[in-house]
Amino acid sequence: MRLFKRLLRKNKVIIVLLSILLCTTSVAQALDGTDILLQVDKNLNPESYEMYRKLINIEPDGSKKEFVLYSVKKGQDKMVALFLSPASEKGRSTLRLNDNMWLYIPNVGKPIRITSLQSVVGGVFNNSDILRLDYSAEYDVASITEEDDLYLLDLKAKSNTIAYDQLKMWVDKKALVPTTIECFASSGMLIKTLYYKEPKDFGNGVVRPSVLETDSPLYKGYKSAMIYAKIHQKELADEVFTLNYLSRIDELR
Repeated sequence: MRLFKRLLRKNKVIIVLLSILLCTTSVAQALDGTDILLQVDKNLNPESYEMYRKLINIEPDGSKKEFVLYSVKKGQDKMVALFLSPASEKGRSTLRLNDNMWLYIPNVGKPIRITSLQSVVGGVFNNSDILRLDYSAEYDVASITEEDDLYLLDLKAKSNTIAYDQLKMWVDKKALVPTTIECFASSGMLIKTLYYKEPKDFGNGVVRPSVLETDSPLYKGYKSAMIYAKIHQKELADEVFTLNYLSRIDELR
């Protein structure tokens, strides 16, 4: 009887220790996933910066349309993009504040509201892709798994106003930047896939993919790409990210 009681007490201790270990491991994994996503954002973009990039839309017949954009971003919720070419788009600019977006067209009057799922350039990239905020500002980490030299983060949108309800993000373990992101609607339908390619040293500690490509089962035969030419840290006043400043973005260059 005494032996049975001692074994019972030992088993209870073992069960409690195992429970604590499992809970600790679960919490650690959740924290790790959030930390990884924060580091991904940090590696992709400085806190406040200016950037030049080319956006290319590729038609099923191989024809291309190209746009050159100058962009500035501050914090997690402010971004502006100015069109430098082609001539038909020059001077247009877009502003994003959190989930709100506007398009300014010279000589048209006040800026007009646009949505995240629309596209000011056509092609596969939508406005949310062009005016990308930090992933951690829009998504929570639902789970994290490991696949060889990659982390797989399952991300869930923080609100129903975000362009994609769920993301599957594969992250290079060493560089801590994305390699592939699958974007899903709330129905579970795959909307598009993003491919981060060609890592480049942009200086000042910014080492990140210089090419972002995308395709979509909704736009068969179409592809789009962004090529990043320059990314520089730049201090920016909050005034830059206002509707009244959209006509003056070129002054920042």
